[in-house]
Amino acid sequence: MSSRIHTADLDWQLVDGIDVPVSKQFGDVYFSKDNGLLETRHVFLNGNDLSTRLANLNDFEYFCVGETGFGTGLNILALWQLWQQVRPDNHSHLHAISVEKFPLSKDDLVRALNAWPELQTLAEQLIAQYPMPIAGCHRLSFPDERFSLDLWLGDAHDVFPVMAKTHAVNAWFLDGFAPSCNPDMWEENVLNNIVRLSDFGTTFASFSVAGVLKRGLKNHGISISRPRGFGHKREMLKAIWKAPEEQSESSNDLNSTQKKTELNPAAVFKQRHIAIIGAGIAGLSCAWAFAQRGHHITIYDQSAPLSGGSGNPLALLNPKLCPIEQSSEHLMTLAWQHALNHYTKFKAFRPIQVNQLALKNADELLALAQQYPEDILQSQQATESAVTTLYPNLNLLQAGAVSPQQLRDQILEHPLIHYQQAEVSDIQTDTLVQLISASGQQLGEFDQVIVCAAGKSQNFFEHFPVLKPIRGQVSWLNNALQPLDNDQAYSYGGYCMQLDEQHLILGASFYPNRDDDEVLLEDHVHNYELIHSVFPEYAKTLPPVESWQGRASVRAQTQDYFPVLGQIKDMPQVYTFAGLGSKGFLFAPLCSEILVAQVLGEACPVSASLMQKLSLKRFEKKVKAKKPYFKLQN
Repeated sequence: MSSRIHTADLDWQLVDGIDVPVSKQFGDVYFSKDNGLLETRHVFLNGNDLSTRLANLNDFEYFCVGETGFGTGLNILALWQLWQQVRPDNHSHLHAISVEKFPLSKDDLVRALNAWPELQTLAEQLIAQYPMPIAGCHRLSFPDERFSLDLWLGDAHDVFPVMAKTHAVNAWFLDGFAPSCNPDMWEENVLNNIVRLSDFGTTFASFSVAGVLKRGLKNHGISISRPRGFGHKREMLKAIWKAPEEQSESSNDLNSTQKKTELNPAAVFKQRHIAIIGAGIAGLSCAWAFAQRGHHITIYDQSAPLSGGSGNPLALLNPKLCPIEQSSEHLMTLAWQHALNHYTKFKAFRPIQVNQLALKNADELLALAQQYPEDILQSQQATESAVTTLYPNLNLLQAGAVSPQQLRDQILEHPLIHYQQAEVSDIQTDTLVQLISASGQQLGEFDQVIVCAAGKSQNFFEHFPVLKPIRGQVSWLNNALQPLDNDQAYSYGGYCMQLDEQHLILGASFYPNRDDDEVLLEDHVHNYELIHSVFPEYAKTLPPVESWQGRASVRAQTQDYFPVLGQIKDMPQVYTFAGLGSKGFLFAPLCSEILVAQVLGEACPVSASLMQKLSLKRFEKKVKAKKPYFKLQN
């Protein structure tokens, strides 16, 4: 995919009191000077018969709209406004996918959307989640609206081929600068992948009736008509991909055609009852993702929520960002952006900066500051501050910390999420999935089961990938006399930051292949030596390690350091999500969205190749339930 993203270079034309943006790159306007909003409604909304189709969605039906050029977001906002007007009073969901090579800067986006006062409420919500200009997929979620958007930043030639088809696109806005200004957008490679992501019943609409577009669609067996265009334009394009048995039908009733296709199998339009085994950050994040979509969740844990590796007093979102040309495929970089957007919706989150000390390969680390957009990274030499060090550092300006217990409480307050303490020992599959307790009691029947039991996940299946245990201990101590800035953390192999006004938290020891979880003095000493190695003067002010408090836990890590998630072979109703290692709070929100896409058949917010890197299938071993029953070991 594309590497570095450049924002749009604009001119502005004042037309009837409205600022109309004009692309310097392509020499074309972003929307009609006559009335861009009316044109959007005529061409894209009416051209896909969306008023009727959206109004007729079944309970829990998922409808996906694709767009070839995001631009100012006008089409998406008009779609969202229509959705508000016609959506049925049920759990149906509207999702949009859009691609943009040259995204507008946030300031330019605000200026452009000021042209449409009636869209301002929606525009403000869009702008609040508008992503950083970094290549890859950015998911914007508006659960109260039952609406979401995947904004893929990059060249359409690179983006469309890597999209996974986990749900067919139901309707397309073939938008972009005119073919004469931007011919690359309309070439065969792009169109072939648009069709690949579609299915029988998919509709298409465009302001353009260029020959290259008409020929490309017809070559795929897509039926085309050319109704009246908007304003002075004589024609526009309207098309539908009919199933072969419908090719001879003359009806243009797009809604009835869609209902006959395989895009919307009615069997999946229902509220699911989903069980999740394990109440760490993986299980809690999955529960939240499914509950936000209206499904019933029961979480089982043999001890208590956050009793394992996710239960430390504070979680630091501290990614190691990749070179910018790898950003669209780099899990940690994508997960960091998604996590920031996700956790800001919880009271448990606080924004901070992280000083990442360059202990080795300093030039390579500090060079990242020049690759990323402004206001993300700042290269700094050793400076006098609250903590003095000889090491230069890379200051990550957009990071955060999460209070796990506060997050847990808010998630478990969701009315569709129920927690039950129970030791699950067996999974039995039939029409529904049954969970059996250690005492042989049937705990319930479910549509799907997600195993998020960290290292214990492998106890449920044969030939499950090896998850290596890693012991880690955090320490906290009173530093009320010399507290650090509350919005600053330091990363140096270990990390340190304020836990609260009176306590400093240090982490963490790292001992692979150990599964003991007692708090040990030697681990406190280890954490002291780490901070002393980089901040020797500050470390001398800390109280004796004998007075420190701490918590030790065991994390589970795959051999290739990627989480493992996906469907269990030969058990289509059973999935797993495990192996997050020490990056659970960073990875869990995005990975939960990927898992939801697989379980519910929704659009996926990462590329097909990254899905494969996370998939259970990468281990190429047969996985099946263990028999007979067994008891999980503490």
